[in-house]
Order: sequence, then structure tokens, then C-alpha cells
Amino acid sequence: MRIKAIGLQHFRNVAEARLEFSGRLQFLLGANGQGKTNLLEAAGFVTALRSFRTSDQSSLIQQGQREAFVACDLEHEREGEAQLKVQFKPGGKTAWLDGQRVTRLADVIGKFPTVVFSSQDQQLVRGSPAGRRRWLDMTLSATDTTYLASLQSYHRALAGRNALLKREATTAEFDAFEAVLAEHGCELVQRRTRALAELAAVLTTRYAEISDQAEPVGFAYAPQMHLESGAELQVKLAANRERDRILKSTGNGPHRDDFEFTLHQKPAREFASEGQQRALVLSLRLAQAEWFRERTQVEPVLLADDVLGELDAARRQRFWSAVPAASQVIATGTEEPAGTPAGWQVFEVEKGAFAERKESG
Repeated sequence: MRIKAIGLQHFRNVAEARLEFSGRLQFLLGANGQGKTNLLEAAGFVTALRSFRTSDQSSLIQQGQREAFVACDLEHEREGEAQLKVQFKPGGKTAWLDGQRVTRLADVIGKFPTVVFSSQDQQLVRGSPAGRRRWLDMTLSATDTTYLASLQSYHRALAGRNALLKREATTAEFDAFEAVLAEHGCELVQRRTRALAELAAVLTTRYAEISDQAEPVGFAYAPQMHLESGAELQVKLAANRERDRILKSTGNGPHRDDFEFTLHQKPAREFASEGQQRALVLSLRLAQAEWFRERTQVEPVLLADDVLGELDAARRQRFWSAVPAASQVIATGTEEPAGTPAGWQVFEVEKGAFAERKESG
């Protein structure tokens, strides 16, 4: 897949811009805070109509404006030429694919895969379990509508049960919500288990390519409960009602799950160096791209937000060797790319404005 053009209107600090892309390598050059990441964020919406930076949709609308727009012209292996347009308002968003309003997320999700490489990715190693769960849920939901449906049903039931815990509720009411939680919770655990095993195998290979090290790495799923059937979770939920009433929240289930990066079979957050952690998350993103490619038969667009400059020359060269030659890469940085493939289309970014650099001569 390629993004051929992208237009923004009143999106964060970008009043209005349209960028026409040629070739497979685009570089957004400018100081921090000028709008480079905002454009990558807009491009990332084509995957699942969600931001990779925030869940606060109102923050996407430029100050003083009532709405914002993003439009992407796409070249797709199966869909051919396509255009996705998204309108943002404080109360929600509306999307159109080739002029037809998108009424179901399943009509878009997984069709237009992108993978974001961010300087904040190291938080996936050393940050909170919530951040890792969010990455996992977004990755699986982007290619698996069944997973997305189970995730949505699970969280609706979870919200319902938590509401019951804050008032006097009958056993029948708890039974109803817990049956739904058990059914979809078991589905989530089983799909996460399979997905992480497959992703771990690719991550190991990509890490060896980037780090030029033979050290054993990987990541392991750490579910709160190993579920063979929904009945196990249902029994646990029923047994813990009184405890959960005191806490006013549900203490057991996939919403508490985690996964952990390992180095020499030890937690990477404790034993890995800064460089090793960076190589781990780069490997994870490359594994994610391969995951998307295998499941959709579409080449993901790689969005690299200020990460290339953090690599030393050797790791940078090995990173590019691991990136498929067919991938479109849209990257940002405060300095011009060095020691990487030639042929970048460069856009200079200042105060939300984008200007393509024209080669002299």
C-alpha cells in the first residue's frame, strides 16, 4: 500500500495542508513542536480510525475551530485507488471511503495497515501494563474483526458489572453480565496467546538482524488467568463479588493481562540496556508489520516518528536492511537523514506548514 497524498484541515496545529507523495521515502524535517508528528498521526488514522497518541478526540481539532478533516489518497494492492476521509467533531467522528459513509468500523479496519515507530515505544518495555495492553488490543483488532467484536463486548459487560458493584444488585443481574464477560474474556485470552507466540517468533529474528547479537530475546504473555474455558472465569467472578464490591471494580479478567519482554529469559525492563530496549521495540514494530502483511496481503506503510536519529550508524544500517524494499516509509526528524537509503522526498515543516524541498539544478 502507498499513501499518495494526504490533506489536513484544522487538525491540531495544521490549519490547512496537502502533501503529494512520490516514491516510497518521505521525510518531514523540522524543529520539535512544528507539526511533523501531527501529520504522522493523521496518516495513522487510515488503519482503524484511531489516534496512536490520544483517546481525547477534542484535542485533534485546532484551537478555535469546530471541526477538523483528514483525507488520504491511497494506492492499494486489492482495492486499487481509494480515498479515506475523516471528519472530527467534539462529539465524534465520521468517515467516508470513496465517497460512501463508513457505518461499521469493520468496513475499514485492517484494509489500510500502518505501523508507527515512535520514540515513546520504549515505554512498551518499561512502562505500565495498560500501555502494553493498548498496543496488543490495537494490533490484533486491526486485522481481526472477531477479536475487535469480542473486545468491545467484553468491555461493555465489564462496565456493566462495575456499575452493579456500586449499588445493590441481584444475583441474576451479576450472572447475566458475568456470563458475557466469561464468554468473551476466554476468547480474548486464547487469541492473545496465539498472536503473541507468533509475534515473538518474528521478533527474535528481527532483533538478531538489528542488534547483530545472538542473545536470546522475546516476549511472553502474562495473562492474569490461563483460561481453558469461559466457565473458569465465570466461577472466579462469582466467587469474588464481595471483594469486588468493596473495591468497586472487577479485579479479575483479561483487562488485567500483561506481556513482558525478556532478555536471557529475564525481564528486559530490569536487565536490558538502553540500546537493547530500543532494539527490542524496533523489532516488535517490524514484527507487527510482518503480522499485518501476512494477514491482509497488503504492504503496511511505516510511520517512523523521530526514531532513526536515535540509532547509531551500525544499528541504523541494519534497521534499513530489515525493512522490506517495497515498504513506504514516512519519517520525521530534526536533522536530515544520514546513512540511510537515498532518494528521500523531503518536506520542511514550520508552524504547521509543509513545503517540499526542490532539488537545485
